[in-house]
Amino acid sequence: MAGRVRQSDIEELKAKADLVEVVSAYVSLKPASAGSFKGLCPFHGEKSPSFNVRSQPAFYHCFGCGAGGDVYKFLQEIESISFSEAVEKLADKTGFTLTYEEGANPEGSNRNRLLQANAEAAKFFQEQLASQEASAAREFLAGRGFDAAAAAEFGVGYAPKGWQNLLEHLQKLGFTLEELITVGLAMPSDKGGYDRFRGRVLWPIRDANSQVLGFGARKLYEDDQGPKYLNTPETPIYHKGSVLYGLDLARKEIVKQKQIVVVEGYTDVMAVHLAGHKTAVATCGTAFGEDHIRLINRLFGTTQDPASVIFTFDPDAAGEKAALRVYSDTSKFNALTFVAAGPNGLDPCDLRQQRGDSAVTAMLESKKPLFEFVIRHRIAKFSLNDLDSRVAAARAAAPVIAEIIDPALRSGYTRELAQWVSLDVNEVAQLISQSGKAQTQMRVEPMRTSAPKPVQSTPGPRLERQILEVLVQRPASFSLADLRKIAAAGLTDATHQRVIEVAAAQAQSLGSPDWANLLATSLQPEDLGLLRELALSPLPANSEAEILRYCTGVVKGALLQALAREKVDLLAALKRIDASANAEQYNQVQRQLMELETERRRLM
Repeated sequence: MAGRVRQSDIEELKAKADLVEVVSAYVSLKPASAGSFKGLCPFHGEKSPSFNVRSQPAFYHCFGCGAGGDVYKFLQEIESISFSEAVEKLADKTGFTLTYEEGANPEGSNRNRLLQANAEAAKFFQEQLASQEASAAREFLAGRGFDAAAAAEFGVGYAPKGWQNLLEHLQKLGFTLEELITVGLAMPSDKGGYDRFRGRVLWPIRDANSQVLGFGARKLYEDDQGPKYLNTPETPIYHKGSVLYGLDLARKEIVKQKQIVVVEGYTDVMAVHLAGHKTAVATCGTAFGEDHIRLINRLFGTTQDPASVIFTFDPDAAGEKAALRVYSDTSKFNALTFVAAGPNGLDPCDLRQQRGDSAVTAMLESKKPLFEFVIRHRIAKFSLNDLDSRVAAARAAAPVIAEIIDPALRSGYTRELAQWVSLDVNEVAQLISQSGKAQTQMRVEPMRTSAPKPVQSTPGPRLERQILEVLVQRPASFSLADLRKIAAAGLTDATHQRVIEVAAAQAQSLGSPDWANLLATSLQPEDLGLLRELALSPLPANSEAEILRYCTGVVKGALLQALAREKVDLLAALKRIDASANAEQYNQVQRQLMELETERRRLM
């Protein structure tokens, strides 16, 4: 192939291809519901079909192993080929003529050659760490408690300041400039290219088989105008969303101990390992996502032995946001999930440097269940100095506890919450019960149909799931005003709320043929798996008339839920108003309550 395929051709080919037809060449599919097909997943062994495919919107998703994506992703996975090869293969299948642009093809080099180039680069960087110029890198490592032996264990290296040190070294070994650009080691220029990494300390990022896929590099010098951390870009062999740094060293212990510690940086991985805990890994410049979960689940396997995932999020707002995002995916782990935090907000590297290996051990041993972390996060927003605040805090945390399936665990957290907000345990239990019943009462009564019930692999109340399924598959069921009202009222699950907020922002396009793809381009990458599930979950109806009735009922239930939440807020506001001192404000809230009741009766 002489060049890069024109992007417009890639999009046009994807739009014209029938995903069901493409998949049918590999998988025996049978109709499952309106517009949806089902078969045995080609990516994992199963006896009952959980692999779903839909042409409009064009997604596939396995509710068993989590595999999913578009037509290109399917061909890449099923054929073990690159993206560009998948484009060409699809074009051949459909008779589509591709147009190639001038320029290097980023996926044209052989995978083994790219791996060899990275291996030689890692060796070169490691050797350079002993050079006179690398004194700043050695001082950086020593300042964080890492000696030469530690650097050697993790393959830490140094990239010289010059523009073509690595480039010239690898070209002498027979690698071409095109190969080095493709693998992310060099940058193109009019003068023949230059090194991507210069004047930095580097960590090789390896897969479980110790093959070097890419590098993470930290700047050392004040005159370096680049970012603090510079990582290898996406390449044919490096995909940051499915890689965990340190897995090559941690894999055996993870499998043996049924435990994995997820930290936030390269030096944190080193610190935890050197403190004696050999199961530490880190993501590589991206949020913890579904590909990481699948990777961890494969390591744990399907045995009944208890397994645990311990996250060490930073104690800042970003860390809390990351923890809440992971919480929304808790049910996808084949393990218990915990959060461990160092004293005074110290990350593992700083903690080990300042207080020694035993402090890292103490931090991990003091881990808290992720449920507890989320509950404490919810109530931390309230002062708890008065009764209204304490009740509001309990009400905010109640949906989290109501979702806990294990009765003993739910009862235990009920008692804990009562202590944290200084309320009687029976009062808190009643709030939790009301939270659960509110969702149950608002749900649309299941239709008596033989259609299979959709699998719910994402946590959250069932009504929320139904709302989003209808929103993705039948967006015309919502009016623009309805959607915005429901989004403003909020959904209890953080992932669900992100999806409906994106939908509300795109509300002007409700009902457009490209609605699902429009959402896909606006959502965070870690939410795309949920979008695929929503698009492929069969609606519990067998005919168009039944589907219309079902969708109308779901939208009505969503609006009733929004009104119920608005009513709770207004009643709380009414209790806080002194009617004798603020009669006008009190009467205004009363009028709003009457308007809500009128709207509720209209919906019933």
